[in-house]
Amino acid sequence: MAVIGGAWTVNVIWYLRAGPRRFSELRLDIPPISPKVLTTRLRELEDRGVVSRAVKPTSPPSVEYSLTELGQELIPAIDGIVRVGQKMKAP
Repeated sequence: MAVIGGAWTVNVIWYLRAGPRRFSELRLDIPPISPKVLTTRLRELEDRGVVSRAVKPTSPPSVEYSLTELGQELIPAIDGIVRVGQKMKAP
C-alpha cells in the first residue's frame, strides 16, 4: 500500500492505465496537481518500478511515461477501491 499511498499517486497511475502519456498530458488530466508534485510522484513511481520513462528522439526531446508490468498489476486494486467508493456515495 505504500506504493499508492502518496497524494496524487493513484491519479497518476489511473491516467497512465490507458497508455503512455507525456508530462503535459498528465497535467491536463489532473488539473489541481502542481508540476512539482507531479514530477515528484513520477520519480517516486519510476524508482519503485511502477512507471517507466522513455525519452523520445524528437526536437525538442519529449518524454513519455507508461506503466510497467508491476504498475499494470495495481490497476485491479485501484478499480476495486473506486467501486467501493462509488457504492459508499450511493444513496
